[in-house]
Amino acid sequence: MNSQSRAAARIGGWSLIAAAVGFMAVFSYLAVRFNYPDVLDGAAATVLPRLLELGATGRGVWALYALLPLLLIPAGIGAHAAWRHVAPEATRSALVLAVVTAIAMLLGLARWPTIHWELARAYTSGSPTAREAIASVFLGLNVYLGNFIGEFLGELTLNAFFLMTAVALLQAGRRAAGRVGVAVAILGFLAGLRNVTTAVSLVAEVNNYVLPLWLIVLGVLMLRTRSTA
Repeated sequence: MNSQSRAAARIGGWSLIAAAVGFMAVFSYLAVRFNYPDVLDGAAATVLPRLLELGATGRGVWALYALLPLLLIPAGIGAHAAWRHVAPEATRSALVLAVVTAIAMLLGLARWPTIHWELARAYTSGSPTAREAIASVFLGLNVYLGNFIGEFLGELTLNAFFLMTAVALLQAGRRAAGRVGVAVAILGFLAGLRNVTTAVSLVAEVNNYVLPLWLIVLGVLMLRTRSTA
């Protein structure tokens, strides 16, 4: 591995670690202040006023949350740089999947500090008729940008990214890490069915803890590639 590839792998590794730490910090803040993620199933009459109550700090946290998925792009580049010599096809796929994931999750999360924020402002001063219209827009955006783009597409491609990096790890001789990566991907695929059936609710909760841990582990594996390449 040349110096450029090592640098890309290191940047990718640190990007995954930063994404994991940022995710845990933001998730914890919103869980306490906004009852996240349960609040996502709430009606506009409940959710929009609570959104405004977060104030400028809360809006900034939502903006940070929306930007965190962009760290997957250097992570995808890092994965390609780290293991392309043993798994060129898998790492190319991982890179493409990382970019798609970053865009999908950005679109899904960015609705909160932008469109939803303006809807919340309009809702508080709107007439009953206006509030009904705002509630319909709010619901539609949650289904389209939230459930479909951000969660379904974003999580589908994220777990496919995990699967491709696991394949690369297996081909690089990191069998234990590769097998864990496959298991994490399968867990994520199952958790993604939470909008279809409540039977995977427990799986989804477990996945919320496994996800940042695996991001850190995968990041460390990229950082240690120099000694194993």
